[in-house]
Amino acid sequence: MTNYLWNTPEKLRALLCELVSWDSRTLTEGEVTFAPKLEAKLTRLSYFQENPNHLELHDAGLGRQTVTALYKHPEATETIVLISHFDTVQTEEYGVLEALAFNPEELTRKLHDHKDELPEQARIDLETGKYLFGRGTMDMKMGLALHIAMIEKASIEQWPINLLLTTVPDEEVNSAGMRVAVSELVRLREVHGLTYKLFLNGEPSFSQGPEDNKEYIYSGTIGKIMPSALFYGKETHVGEPMRGITANYIASFLTQRMEWNPLFSESDLGETTPLPVSLQQKDLKAQYSTQTPYRAAALYNVFLFKRTADEVMDLFEQVAMEAMDECSAAYQAVCDREQVKGVGNPRVIRYEELLTYATEKLGQEEVERLKNTVLDNIEADDRELCIEIVDNLMIQCQELAPATVIFYAPPYYPAVNTSDNPLVKESIALVQKEASKFDLELDQIHYFNGICDLSYVNYEDDGDGWVAFERNTPVWGDTYSIPFNEMAELSAPVLNVGPFGKDAHQRTERLQVDSAFVEMPQMIEALIRNMFKE
Repeated sequence: MTNYLWNTPEKLRALLCELVSWDSRTLTEGEVTFAPKLEAKLTRLSYFQENPNHLELHDAGLGRQTVTALYKHPEATETIVLISHFDTVQTEEYGVLEALAFNPEELTRKLHDHKDELPEQARIDLETGKYLFGRGTMDMKMGLALHIAMIEKASIEQWPINLLLTTVPDEEVNSAGMRVAVSELVRLREVHGLTYKLFLNGEPSFSQGPEDNKEYIYSGTIGKIMPSALFYGKETHVGEPMRGITANYIASFLTQRMEWNPLFSESDLGETTPLPVSLQQKDLKAQYSTQTPYRAAALYNVFLFKRTADEVMDLFEQVAMEAMDECSAAYQAVCDREQVKGVGNPRVIRYEELLTYATEKLGQEEVERLKNTVLDNIEADDRELCIEIVDNLMIQCQELAPATVIFYAPPYYPAVNTSDNPLVKESIALVQKEASKFDLELDQIHYFNGICDLSYVNYEDDGDGWVAFERNTPVWGDTYSIPFNEMAELSAPVLNVGPFGKDAHQRTERLQVDSAFVEMPQMIEALIRNMFKE
């Protein structure tokens, strides 16, 4: 008789708690060591002992690795790709309980001593005994645990379909792991003669409000892009304010127009994108002085359904021009009042235009040197590098000031939706039927709004809608790139089915145990079995 490792609720719960205990916060040593630990765990399965070349680690940069584990039936070509991520966000918000953030059983017990500190709904959920608390329980190591259990069962029972587990680091920051996985998925398809039938992600079902206990299935994922700006004014002594113009003053006009701007809102299939907001705004003075701040930067978050990077850049440029017109009018009114000439009105320049201007003025070699001076700073993240590259170029081209240089900063997540796909429709109906056996109401959402790695498969673009992103992202091709062509090759439909939880990225992150360990395993198994029932 075959001994299953993870085929009961109790064993699955123990697996989850072990995965959570492997602290894998993004950009920590734990994120580096997670993949080898998982490889060792999967090697416990007889299938991978007999087929060690089906279990691979792939370099994702900074010592991190993407893991792929292929169960291949000898007569099957159709393949379901099981996608998850294993990095988590940080844990400072746990306060005195931070040491228990990766120990779900102990944390859940200890929280009973701190019930009065919890939000009301979290306290109620804790007292039901139906939730397991801890960083990564919901987002999203339970999804990985479920996929491991499916691989085990398929390999032991020899399901006549292929399953390709793909779990990645860095989903919470730049999705470096998934961008690496794209090329590997294309390669593995060729090496093993696979036909991708479905990309099945295991992100959790997010509640739509504090008291919402419904579960959801997602047939697409929302897109995200980050139009950004560097504001370059004119420096002066604080005692002579009208001899300059602060970057903060210029920035305020664009930020006012970007925050909650309905021009960036999109609607599709009865759903609407959240409105844009600023994610960062700061001046670039390194220390306090009585020199006015003449350089500043801002990053803005824009969600997408149908728009391309080209279309968003055109819209962003339009809004920036309107903002600078408003800034110029207000500034001129002050100059008239103070009876001074002023230093000029801010213009709007795309990064690609600044790069061309700087190259013509300084030469290609000098521009590359200026960029490399920034890129040599391995401690800075991609957003900081973008800002510094634009800043370096503008310092050498101050005759363009005052100016607002618009550009893109990583990451970019294209939107994906396959709600109209017949297989997706059939699968959703099947999972809803399975859910009804547990008296669960499972609603469909067309765009997963938590942002996920499904953005990097099934890429569709009738033209070159990504070109503006390539040309206006200062770190493109150096520290950041997106394999658009390979993404388009991964053309199977997408679906996200995962356990129910609440409060991702909060100290009250928690997982509903019946959903995770009883209901979801049966739903996912039924979904997979339906694809080889013929």
